[in-house]
Amino acid sequence: MHKVKPEMRVIFILIVLLFAVFLFIPLVVLLIRSLENDQGFTLANYIDVWSNRDLARSILNSVKVSALTALITTVLGFILAYGIHCTNVFRPIKGAVRILVALPMLLPTITYGFAIMYSFGNQGLITRITGRNWFEIYGFNGLLLGYVIYTLPPAFLLIHNAFRYVDRKFIIVSRLMGDGTLRSFKNTVLRPLAGALGGALILSFILSFTDFGIPASVGGTYEVVAGQLYQVMLGSIPDFNQGAVVAIVMLIPAVFGIWLLQTLEKLNFHVDKMADTPLPKHRIRDTGFGIISLLVVLGMLSIFAVMFIAPWMNGYPYDLTFTFKHVASVLESGDLTGVYKHSLWVALLTSVFGTLAAYAAALLNVRTNLRWRGVTDTISMITNTVPGMVLGIAYLLFLNGSSLKGTFTILVLCNIVHLFTTPYLMAKNALSRMNPSWETTGELLGDSWLRTVRRVVLPNSAATVVEMFGYFFVNAMVTISGIIFLVSAQTSVVASKIKELQHFAKFNEIFVLSMLIFATNLFIKVLCEILQRRRAVRR
Repeated sequence: MHKVKPEMRVIFILIVLLFAVFLFIPLVVLLIRSLENDQGFTLANYIDVWSNRDLARSILNSVKVSALTALITTVLGFILAYGIHCTNVFRPIKGAVRILVALPMLLPTITYGFAIMYSFGNQGLITRITGRNWFEIYGFNGLLLGYVIYTLPPAFLLIHNAFRYVDRKFIIVSRLMGDGTLRSFKNTVLRPLAGALGGALILSFILSFTDFGIPASVGGTYEVVAGQLYQVMLGSIPDFNQGAVVAIVMLIPAVFGIWLLQTLEKLNFHVDKMADTPLPKHRIRDTGFGIISLLVVLGMLSIFAVMFIAPWMNGYPYDLTFTFKHVASVLESGDLTGVYKHSLWVALLTSVFGTLAAYAAALLNVRTNLRWRGVTDTISMITNTVPGMVLGIAYLLFLNGSSLKGTFTILVLCNIVHLFTTPYLMAKNALSRMNPSWETTGELLGDSWLRTVRRVVLPNSAATVVEMFGYFFVNAMVTISGIIFLVSAQTSVVASKIKELQHFAKFNEIFVLSMLIFATNLFIKVLCEILQRRRAVRR
């Protein structure tokens, strides 16, 4: 590799300072605050939390519903991925499943609960179509359904990507050697996927345990830890010390889960060359998986159908005459359109500066000889561990009284830190595959390191940069957990505004804003896909 240049050190110092000030120090402040009370530093706050029956019950409730969610989600994600990779289901159906299962990721989780209410409530769309009330939507049932919808897309993507390590020729060889169906299935499919299935299980649990949006809408009297943290911090009598303790408690399962994920990585199979072996046709298997996959995906999406119907009705569900008034009232409302513009602004700034930070960190890690370049991997691991609500609490305590409090700057910084891991890993993976001698060649030709990066490295990783930008943008538009404690009246974004509109039962406005978020994110996803494909064609 090339020599270490001054500009590399400057960029490295800036990245380390960014995360020192907006990740490590806030977490230290959070820990200190959890140990403080009138008598000084003590464990009394922790003892008080565990002796508080409501808080202890909420933690136990979160564990129960999150564990069941993880189990259901992993099974469904496996079924969908298996149908795509290990059956002869009609190819357009496979393509449709792969695209449709990811659509809920384009909406904020707080919207999920309202869609469930309008679908399964006493006058809900699905209730009216089927002629029966299927279950009580508030509490455990509503949370379970919402969490499954929320965690199925990422769990499916994880398992779907892991199937590239399953060589289908071994399935055929196993059957030819006389293995029974179950034995063949266990040895040729489940064993290679053990790490991914365990990872999907843990990921689903962590996402459910730390989510705030779904409990905020359909939690009811079934208290969970995220809801309790919100009440402690923003209730009638805020208790910052107790809130810090609850935040630390929320951090424990996430830390343990990330450690388990890294351990399970060792179980993954690494295959250099895959044989594209066609599987023999099996009518019952192929038809069965095709039907089940469509039912799962369409069933999940049907819950959101009401979101696109109710705002266009005069008075859903009683007056179903078509009207444009609800949509028009939102578009004419300076307050609501202003909130939408705030979301666009925050998402755009997060995408630009987040992509810049993640790409620079990956570049220093993979393509330089900097002595401490491994620090960026540590930063990535920690940002992947800290839930959004915990980071938001840490910022609130750290910045209380500062000029950054209640500004767009802190929302953008929180989003960048919270969402850093995945784009960083995207960039790291792409940069590690490139010719390592490009910078050296550029140096020999008289180019500076930054000029070589701009002229050679960046163009060859442009598709990844576009993907990173899209990831930051979409997630910044839908996140609520990370910013719920940081928004002010002047910096309110759509996700936080939906929480406010809930108190006034303005569900038409909620659905219109949700449609705006969905349409915006879909546009960005399609645009990014087009740019990536154009780049691939040019190459």
